[in-house]
Amino acid sequence: MALRAYFAGMDSRQPEQTLELLEPDFRFLIALPGKEVTGTSRDDFAAYIAGRNPVDRTHEILRHSRDGDLETVYGVVTEGGEYVGSFHSAAVLSPGGLIARYQAFFTVSFQLIDWAGERSRV
Repeated sequence: MALRAYFAGMDSRQPEQTLELLEPDFRFLIALPGKEVTGTSRDDFAAYIAGRNPVDRTHEILRHSRDGDLETVYGVVTEGGEYVGSFHSAAVLSPGGLIARYQAFFTVSFQLIDWAGERSRV
């Protein structure tokens, strides 16, 4: 599953290695509380990675699915082991198995699926 590899790379000490999973004309939307980050190339995504705050961040995937060229995941984000929010992401894969399009929504105010690592917050 490409999205598992994507999140493993983004959570690593070398998130730039994630760029190898992307098509050159990769397009993305990352919706964060109060702002959206978009781009139309692997270079745009490299700039996004370079601008992220370095923290002990982990994306814990709770559910995943695949239907043809579409992958989806739902999970929670933790920093230093503490819950900070939840995300729902989808990717369209190219015939070569690289990520061609990516869309993610992150929220700090709602959990679709309860996370076992936290006492019920929402």
